[in-house]
Amino acid sequence: MNSRMRSRLIDPFRSEYRYCTNDSLANPLWKCHPDLSPQMCHPEPSPQVCHPEPSPQMCHPERNNLRIAQVTESKDLRLSAASYPSGAILDLTADASQPQAPPAVPPPVIPITPLDGPAIVIEAPPPSDAAGPGVPARVPHLGHAILFVSLAALMLFVFSALLVGLSHPADAQKIVTSVMKPKILIAVQTLAYIATLVASYFFFPLLWHRPFGNGIQWDFVTARRNAYKLIPIGLLTGFGVQAFSSLIPVPKNIPMDDFFRTPSDVWLVTAFGTLLAPMAEEICFRGFLLPAFAIAYDWLSLPKTPAARERWHMTTNLTPTALVFATIVSSIFFVLLHAEQLAHAWAALAVLLVVSLILTAVRIKTRSVASSTLVHASYNASVFLTLFIATGGYRHLERLAR
Repeated sequence: MNSRMRSRLIDPFRSEYRYCTNDSLANPLWKCHPDLSPQMCHPEPSPQVCHPEPSPQMCHPERNNLRIAQVTESKDLRLSAASYPSGAILDLTADASQPQAPPAVPPPVIPITPLDGPAIVIEAPPPSDAAGPGVPARVPHLGHAILFVSLAALMLFVFSALLVGLSHPADAQKIVTSVMKPKILIAVQTLAYIATLVASYFFFPLLWHRPFGNGIQWDFVTARRNAYKLIPIGLLTGFGVQAFSSLIPVPKNIPMDDFFRTPSDVWLVTAFGTLLAPMAEEICFRGFLLPAFAIAYDWLSLPKTPAARERWHMTTNLTPTALVFATIVSSIFFVLLHAEQLAHAWAALAVLLVVSLILTAVRIKTRSVASSTLVHASYNASVFLTLFIATGGYRHLERLAR
């Protein structure tokens, strides 16, 4: 056998052969066995690092595979298996003459096994009402309320001109007379209210970037859940107001009496006053005007400091003082809307002011315009129920004069 028996090593990263001399095989931890001719050098029983001499090459394990790496020429390099565990990568840039610290070993992987029992589901939190990036601004503000009232006034004018003009296209005197007829007035108000609500339902979400019901806090679910309490509140308020109104001075003839001349007019007023009018009025006064006046009050009373401005943009809550102010102002406008019907009788208007305060309190307490609408409808229903009983089912309207 030659003095230098060459053994062939296979480079796992290249297809060419690398060679070590017999000096490499002098290491007792390495064996040569006939695998392919000539013999192949490999570590056994554990992966080791060998430095062939004089060849400037070194073989070491890489993920349980035999790898050959180029290193600097050094005759004194002798590394043990304990210094470099399986899977370690040798730093070829370090100085071999200096002691080297062993490389960091990656932490062991702990397998995660599924536990017995039902899975735990963590739901995402609901959307926050606190302002921030992407959070809607305070709505409806005063500009939105003015826009809503202007739209309602425009619809009243359009449908008044349309219906009266179609009924009497040439006679101006008859046109004026027709405007005062109860059936024409109810028809105009019905069409105007419906048109205003439908237009608002589609238009205001474009400004608010949220549904119309969310903007005005309609919340029908709350009204339905508390209906067993809201309906009695409306009925008791109505009966109480009627009992108190019998004790206060009221003019004998008021414009409202014109709607109670015939049974057909009374039935129309009953349907309109119980179903559509409460919803339209509550959306206007408690859905638009109430928050609009409260927002305006908070804005005008806001301190002129950067911290106050920042807090204004980061919150959407209304202060109690602003709500009290908005309650009084919106209730005054509510009374003014019905002042003509009651012949501006101050005592009747004062009672109506109290009713508006009750409706607003329900709206603020429940945060639901639908709840105040249900109380309002129940209040009106109590009035028509009393009238229905007193007139024998609207057949004896002459009893109202007595």
